[in-house]
Amino acid sequence: MSFHKATLATVFAITAPVAVAAEPLTVEIVKDLFADAQLVSDPVEVDCTLSGGAETTCIQITVVPKPTTYEAGPWCPTHVDDGPEDAGIWFYDGEVVDADGAFFSKLALLYDDENWQIVDPETGDIRYTATQEACDAAARPDVAEEYQNSCVQCLIDYIDPELTVTYSFPVEPVASDTPADIRRTSVGVAFNGIRIDGPAPVDAILGAYTIAAFDDCGGHVNLPVGYHYHAVTDCLVETHADDHSHDDDHAGIIGLALDGHFITTHLNANGSTPEGLDECYGHTSDELGYHYHAGKPGTNQILGCLTAQAGCARGEEGEACDATARRPRP
Repeated sequence: MSFHKATLATVFAITAPVAVAAEPLTVEIVKDLFADAQLVSDPVEVDCTLSGGAETTCIQITVVPKPTTYEAGPWCPTHVDDGPEDAGIWFYDGEVVDADGAFFSKLALLYDDENWQIVDPETGDIRYTATQEACDAAARPDVAEEYQNSCVQCLIDYIDPELTVTYSFPVEPVASDTPADIRRTSVGVAFNGIRIDGPAPVDAILGAYTIAAFDDCGGHVNLPVGYHYHAVTDCLVETHADDHSHDDDHAGIIGLALDGHFITTHLNANGSTPEGLDECYGHTSDELGYHYHAGKPGTNQILGCLTAQAGCARGEEGEACDATARRPRP
């Protein structure tokens, strides 16, 4: 998308000499930020109760949870001879690795467990979820027994064409007394409209002898929520860093956290590591005010926590957001 620095001037107020502080979000700003997303309608203002009980105003968007700037996938290889171009990625020992045929052929060795039997030893075929029914049964922490020892993939085509997801961001962040735990929840939304999730339940996935592969963009599909991210990779950097960075050296802005703070790339644009990050992976700079840096790909941790009270990643379009209400997470 074409996101001009003139637009950033409406997002940030410059004060002498070069300090920049975030201004409140508006419908117009959010519409510009999410120009690459499949928005169901224009953003709207709604009343909202944030996760800590603060009552305020939120900007709400409703999106179709499918990427528009690239083609999602692939995920699972089908044979041990399949290379990285025919497969996605996985997290191993804190790093991103190619989840290709060679990786699957070494699972028993890598995890020191002979119960890994995804590969047919005679044919080299890799067992994977090849249907929507199999995807639905396997893409969950409590994997059905018949789908254990499989590479789990759910295709974009399996997503209900009527599925939408509604997010509400506070127009101004409201500080929390303590940082918010983000396990098993959404932490924000990339500007392409794709959900940025908390850590994937890797222990449960591996416990069922499955690999729920991500594509090279760090995303995979869960039928109730659609396509979503568990890592920020170069897909978002290449799509948004040049458009959103108003400082040539700083990281590109790639999305909004549910508490209203911006999320930027893991590294700065010049390749340096951001300094002074807190436990939530955030810090304050003269250019952006307080913001987060995405965690290193492979760590299964895009953000460490949220420093401010979160809005909603659920509900219906136009509905007031109540982030204190407990609803089952898909």
